[in-house]
Amino acid sequence: MNRRRKGVSAREARPRQGIGRSSSASAERISDDLRLGTGDFLQQRRRVAALNMGAVTAYAVVGLYQFGLLKRLPEPPLPGLDAERVDASGEAYTLLRTPDTALGLASAGITLTLTGMGNRRRHRQHPWIVLAAAGKAVADAGMSVVLITEQLTKHRKVCSWCTLAAAFHLAAVPPALAEARAAPSTIQRPSTCSRA
Repeated sequence: MNRRRKGVSAREARPRQGIGRSSSASAERISDDLRLGTGDFLQQRRRVAALNMGAVTAYAVVGLYQFGLLKRLPEPPLPGLDAERVDASGEAYTLLRTPDTALGLASAGITLTLTGMGNRRRHRQHPWIVLAAAGKAVADAGMSVVLITEQLTKHRKVCSWCTLAAAFHLAAVPPALAEARAAPSTIQRPSTCSRA
């Protein structure tokens, strides 16, 4: 069987009345697939989601510092680490004139959205979503490498929280690519029979 036995189904959780959004069979299928399903790359999608939520957690800690909600940024006392100097620097506020962790959080939100889009068969039914999600995961990893390189070359120090977020983004690439490898084979090509 393709579904786990534990957990409440979306149909069982469906409210009977009230104000707001309504449900649909396809939305309930996505809910059940993501929460309860197995197979069809759902485990890889969960891994990508978990790793991005790990990156979000690291960004949130730095964000507390960059917005002045934390006066000191906790960090292990190891050589080569200086999160406060790196994250207080002007280049961390240049893009859109906002703390770069705000942009990191927004970017991770887009990745999570793409990861969650579609039911278990999305690699067959909507391969463009899978390809977009994998492309975004690769872009996240690439941007993380650029930011760590910037820290190393400009400050000669790195932010441990940023490094942790980068590690999460890099680790998300293989599971994202696993599903993406299955998607191109399902893209419909014009059939020679249909030309008759």
